[in-house]
Amino acid sequence: MERAMRQIVSSRPAAAALIVISAGFALCAVEYSLHLSDGLRSALNLWVYNNVMLAAAAACVARGVLVRRDRAAWILVGAAVAAWGIGDTIWVFTVADDPNAPYPSAADVGFLAFYPPAYVALFLLLRKRIGTWRASLWLDGVIGALAVAAIGTAVVFQAVLEATGGSPAAVATNLAYPLADLTLIALVVWGLGVTGWRPGRTWGLIGAGLLVFSVSDSLYLYETAVGTYVNGGVTDIGWLAGGVLLAWAAWQPREETTRAAVDGWALLLAPVGFGLAALGVLVYDHAHRVHELVLVLAATAIAAVIARMALAFAENAAMVAGSRLEARTDLLTGLGNRRRLMNDLTDALEDGASDLVLALYDLNGFKLYNDSFGHPAGDALLGRLGQKLDGFVGAWGTAYRMGGDEFCILLRSAGTNAAATVEGAAAALTEQGEGFAISAAVGAVRLPAEGATPAEALRLADQRMYAHKLGARASAGAQSSSLLLRVLSERHPQLGDHVAGVADLAESVARALDLPPEEVLRARIAAELHDVGKMAIPDAILDKPGPLSEEEWTFVRRHPLIGERILLASPALAHVARLVRSTHERVDGAGYPDGLAGDEIPLISRIVFVCDAFDTMTAKGSTPEEALAELARNAGTQFDPAVVGALHAALATHEQAVAVAS
Repeated sequence: MERAMRQIVSSRPAAAALIVISAGFALCAVEYSLHLSDGLRSALNLWVYNNVMLAAAAACVARGVLVRRDRAAWILVGAAVAAWGIGDTIWVFTVADDPNAPYPSAADVGFLAFYPPAYVALFLLLRKRIGTWRASLWLDGVIGALAVAAIGTAVVFQAVLEATGGSPAAVATNLAYPLADLTLIALVVWGLGVTGWRPGRTWGLIGAGLLVFSVSDSLYLYETAVGTYVNGGVTDIGWLAGGVLLAWAAWQPREETTRAAVDGWALLLAPVGFGLAALGVLVYDHAHRVHELVLVLAATAIAAVIARMALAFAENAAMVAGSRLEARTDLLTGLGNRRRLMNDLTDALEDGASDLVLALYDLNGFKLYNDSFGHPAGDALLGRLGQKLDGFVGAWGTAYRMGGDEFCILLRSAGTNAAATVEGAAAALTEQGEGFAISAAVGAVRLPAEGATPAEALRLADQRMYAHKLGARASAGAQSSSLLLRVLSERHPQLGDHVAGVADLAESVARALDLPPEEVLRARIAAELHDVGKMAIPDAILDKPGPLSEEEWTFVRRHPLIGERILLASPALAHVARLVRSTHERVDGAGYPDGLAGDEIPLISRIVFVCDAFDTMTAKGSTPEEALAELARNAGTQFDPAVVGALHAALATHEQAVAVAS
């Protein structure tokens, strides 16, 4: 219950006070609508009506005093309501029953004192509510305010003006009321407009309270001017309703500021509707002449509608241009994206440009960097490298990010320095630090000599870039793996022969599975290094003739993890580190070190596991047929059936080749 109340009102004491105020309002409303008795109505006027209004003022002031947020605005709202309540109290006790009451009286001072603090409070609350002042929303508010002011002036102000007479002070007072009311109505409508017609609960209650207040006063002025006002009617209860609504608005829980909508057809309904209303006033003037002020307001509203339509067109054009730019821009680096490259490349080739150079780059070591430092750091690295590339290319061409860790440049005036520019761009895409080294593989194409279409040029550049990447990786990887294998062979000669046999088998199986050339190479390297972690296992365990104890098996099961750590220390071999870690996992999940199962195990790791088992069995005296049969019996539990089948096919192909050769 308390939580539900706090969703409606921000504190329990305030809720209790507001309930009492609302009960007093309800009592007056029932009496005024049912007309039960003159005596009860008189008592309500004397002791309930005015006290409810003053209590509402006190609630607003208390909100300003007790809560820092919007303090000045709510104190001003309370002061405005209090001024009206004081004026009404003076009117009830000193003016209402006096047939010769002066006009204007002290009560009018209180009534008119309502408006200045209400205007200021409205601006203060709107300033906090809106955040960013959009020109289109500002115009929407102006259009609504002008249209409403034109209609109100045509109806209320015209009637009051025709009935006005007496002393200059009386004339000024009579005209001040409708002008103040219409200004307040216009300001509220303007406020609704600049919030995108989505005021939220708090500001909706504020707007409703001020509107009810000023509309009720306008009705009173109109009815008084035409002689139809009846004391104690709906008009009287409207003033009280406005004060109560403001009191409730003061104690609403804090809301998240809602951004006003700035696009969509629905947003145009308000200015169009108010524009039609202003147009109706101008049409009405042809049949029934209205005051010049009405014409000025209506004509200004129409002009504002025209300006709003022009602004809407300009905003839409800017939004379309921004969308086009965003669709052609990589948000992470600010470079052109693949779509922009294709457009620029197509335009350049269609224009007959010659001596173009397209260069495609792929970062080496980026995946390891991402895994080591996290994706936010990886995004920051891509942003830095993109800016370095863009700064280097400069006036020679344009830099692009293709996605992921791929970049591209299109050179239009490189001339004889094309090769140096391509290499310089690759250097711009390098960065080194503690624990990482980023470089770039490159593939370049001259256009239109080597590619007549964008697709053909990109395909050739991609092939050359990947060949460069594989060559660099193979060279660096071969040097690093050769060093590790030499160390392993020196310590355990039998392991050197074993890993060589496993590597040959793994390469053959990878080819039998139709893996791409780069994956075949990874399979061979992973197989060569799958036992590198055994360098950290004591010789007494590795060379033990009998069965191992559970404690000794614990040492053995750690060697994939040790091997992964060794390989991660070499950037050229980091791409096989995870594969080596998983070379002793079983497809049924009973392997080690992570207990992976099925497709959770990398395919290359499954290949190495099968080839390792086959080589071990044949080294211990089993025939190839016996080893294959054992693998087949354990396929689906220990080994991947598809890999076992590929090994069988690879060995059969090898036997056929040997038979043909002999």
